[in-house]
Amino acid sequence: MTLLVGLFDSGVGGLTVLRRVQACYPHSPCLYLGDTARVPYGTRSVDDIRAIAAEVVQWLRHQGVGVLVMACNTSNALALDVAVAEAGVPVVGLIDSVAAVIDSDRVGVLATPATAASGAYRRAIHASRPQAQVTEVGCPAFVPLIEAGRLEAPELRQAARTYLEPLLAAAVDTVVMGCTHYPLLRSLLQELLPPGTRLIDPAEAAVARLGPLLASLGDLPESEQQDRTLWAATAERTRLCVTGCPDSFASSAQSWLGRPATVEQVSLRTAVRPA
Repeated sequence: MTLLVGLFDSGVGGLTVLRRVQACYPHSPCLYLGDTARVPYGTRSVDDIRAIAAEVVQWLRHQGVGVLVMACNTSNALALDVAVAEAGVPVVGLIDSVAAVIDSDRVGVLATPATAASGAYRRAIHASRPQAQVTEVGCPAFVPLIEAGRLEAPELRQAARTYLEPLLAAAVDTVVMGCTHYPLLRSLLQELLPPGTRLIDPAEAAVARLGPLLASLGDLPESEQQDRTLWAATAERTRLCVTGCPDSFASSAQSWLGRPATVEQVSLRTAVRPA
């Protein structure tokens, strides 16, 4: 049995998670939903984010996913319980996955304003390391600039300097890139942070948890999941969907995934019927 892996995010950021899933578990077909009609999530209200998460997860459930990866830190922070209640299948989150690999007591978290305000990373890290000092910073400028492809924009560099000030003041030695868009800023962050600062990509931790879960659900053995010759075939079986413009997403997705992307537009409210 081969399970369909469902992933969702507000935009292109979750493609960093999708690409890791494809590389690590190349036999697994994937369904990715980018809710681009409502990007960014990080500046929305808690009620909005929870309602959106319920709608998105219902749609993915009706597509027959066998496991769900929340490739969005904001919905993970504010609506993990909603996803678990609606999915009907196992749910892999980013925040708990990161907390399990933290080995520092001076941790900084860069995240969307909604994720930072929720304190979700602090709570998750403190659950395993009560003594840890966790500094969370909301970064409202990052996602719009990344979605627009403006990775070299002067205002992006200036925003990064501003957001890093509290982390530098706290002398953190570990920084969590607490939004799936932020790994695209790794080089910039490394340049601005002190040498030796560890950057953590939540996608790595979450995808590492996915393999044993797939195996436990009767999917192919993990030994077979590492056959990278299957990567191209898996990429062809990946279905990319968006709620906004498919053409602009396809253009962005090609650079994120390293291959041309076929993208379809879906309407969640018309696609989802009462169970």
